[in-house]
Order: sequence, then structure tokens, then C-alpha cells
Amino acid sequence: MRILPGAMLGVLGGGQLGRMFVQAAQQMGYRVTVLDPAMDSPAGQVADDFVCADYADHAALMKLGNQCAAITTEFENIPAGSLQKLAESCIVRPDTYSVAIAQNRVLEKQFLADNGFSVAPFAIIAHQQDLVSPDIAQLLPGILKISQFGYDGKGQVPVVSFDELTIAYDQLDHAVCVLEKFMPLKRELSVVVARGGNGELQIFPVSENQHINGILDISIVPARVAPQLAKQAQDLTCRLVEKMDYQGVLCVEFFVLQDDTLLINEIAPRPHNSGHYSINACITSQFEQQVRALCGLPLGATTQHSAAVMVNLLGDLWRNGKPDWQRVLQHSSAKLHLYGKTAARPGRKMGHYTVLSNDIDNALREAGHIKKQLEHH
Repeated sequence: MRILPGAMLGVLGGGQLGRMFVQAAQQMGYRVTVLDPAMDSPAGQVADDFVCADYADHAALMKLGNQCAAITTEFENIPAGSLQKLAESCIVRPDTYSVAIAQNRVLEKQFLADNGFSVAPFAIIAHQQDLVSPDIAQLLPGILKISQFGYDGKGQVPVVSFDELTIAYDQLDHAVCVLEKFMPLKRELSVVVARGGNGELQIFPVSENQHINGILDISIVPARVAPQLAKQAQDLTCRLVEKMDYQGVLCVEFFVLQDDTLLINEIAPRPHNSGHYSINACITSQFEQQVRALCGLPLGATTQHSAAVMVNLLGDLWRNGKPDWQRVLQHSSAKLHLYGKTAARPGRKMGHYTVLSNDIDNALREAGHIKKQLEHH
């Protein structure tokens, strides 16, 4: 079934990913209803209809289900019960099964391991006694990660010794966690893919990602890796979405070890921060692709027409007042995207800019120059 322009679509979540989905859908002629508990949400500001309510609010879900032809999500921590309820009255993509796997690190790691995908060695810490399992020593030094609701480095604690592990488990309130062995990394990559209801696949170029304090700082596309490694990452991503029978846009984050071994770090069942470059550098953006997959339309081409470097703008830049955006806009190949967030906090994603070029080194140089100018305003 194809849902054509003019229809009302719905999105659960009002953050910047929702905002960019709304803008892509409206550009194609759709109307969009956003459900989010925050009155000043970035997506709510630009939506055709905004429902300010909790994601489990029965009346709000009924309204959304009745007026929308299809509904998607902009982040993975939507209650599974809400997605199931909505699926009774309209199309919901991605489905409850896919979101449930990706929103829980335990289920995610088990799914990946059970289906033959390589991941870092890990153990599930569900009870205090799991900390003294004989296998734990082999996972230290490691990173203790809360199983749900962690993002941008939150809910993650590096640990070197048994004592640090015990303290970290206390810090995370004895929640169910995953302990992952620390792996010496050469690079971090990610791949965004779109899969339609008929199984059609469109894969985006591989992104090379650099993080600071667990938050994505810059994405370099195409990634500076050997072509066979990039193809391997894309092939693994396609195999994963097919194994999940996933419908929609999904991102897979990879660790590259020193010997070029690829490990899957995380799955995100939605467009991804590292895919923002596609708005300006690809024939079809990840957000237009999300609209197309949701509505049963043929997927767009993902050809990249310019080398791109995407840089996140965090709330730290506002410490001395509003940044001077002329420092971005004076560069003719730089594209500025601000998310409409009113409160700037350290570590909060307020926007991004993407520098385009015919050469990745030139794009990286110019993006770095802009970054320095903004940081020293």
C-alpha cells in the first residue's frame, strides 16, 4: 500500500531527528503530527499538528492513530505497548520487534551474537552476584553500560578493576547492565540503510566518526578506509536489516580494530546523527528515505555527490553567549542547521554544519577552521 502526498503522517518524538523528518515530509507534500511530552520540542515547532502528551497517554495515542495514515519514531525509547496500540489502527514502521531489540543492550547483544554478527566480548550483569563470575576478569578493563535509556555516553562507566566495577554498578543503581571488554580501536564507522516494505534496500556511504566524551563530534564521508572494508561494513548492515526483517531507516555503528576486524557496536532503529551529511551531500537524505520507507514508496538513490564533513554544534558553544553564525555562513560550501532548541546545555546537540567539497581533505580542513573560529568567539 502506497501512502501519497497530502496524507497525515505521525512521528513519536519531538527532537531534532523528528524535526528533520517533519521538514522532509512537508517538502514532499505530506502533513505531520508530532507527539512529544515537551511543549517546546524542536519537531513540535514545525509540525502541522502537535500533541503534547506522554508516549503512553491513551487518549493521545488514540488521536494519533485515528488521524495518521502511518507513524514512525525518532528515537528508540518509545514504550513497546504504545507502538503495539498504534499498530492496531495504522501502519507503524519500524515495528515493535525491531525497536524492542535496539532499545535494550542485552537483547541487542544477544540478537547479534545469536545471528553470527561479531561483537566485543561481553557479559550481562543482572544481579550483584554476576560481578564475581569467574568470566568477569577476562572483560577488564571494560565499559559498564546500562541496558536501557543510555545515549551520548550517558549510562556508561569505564572500569579497570573489580573494585571500580562494583562502584560503577552502584552508581548505575544496580540496573541491568552489559559489561563490554575495552577494545583498542583504529576507527569508528557507521552505515545508514533504508529498507522498504517489499525488501528493497538502499545503502548510504560509510561514515567515519570521531567522538568526544561519548558524543559524536564529526563525521567524515566517505570514510577514509580501504574500499573492501567499507563494502564489508555495508554488506553486514544489509544482512542485519534483512535478518531483522526491518522496515524503515536504520544505522549500524561499527568498531574497527587494529587489524581491520569489524565489530558491531550498536544498532539505532532510526536516522542517525552520523547520517546528517546526507541532507546536503546525497541525492536522497536519510530523512526523505524515512518518509519513503514509511509510505511504501520506491526508495531514493543514495549517491553521494560531494565529499562531506559534518560537525555537531553542542551547547558548550553558547557559554559566552550566542555563537557568531557568520563564521559558518561566510563559507560558501558550509551548510548550517540549527534545531530550534531554546536552552543550551553542555553536551546538548543544538545543531550541526556540513562542509561540502570535491575532496575530503579540503572539506576536513575547512570544517576544522570553522570549528576553531566558533570555539574561540
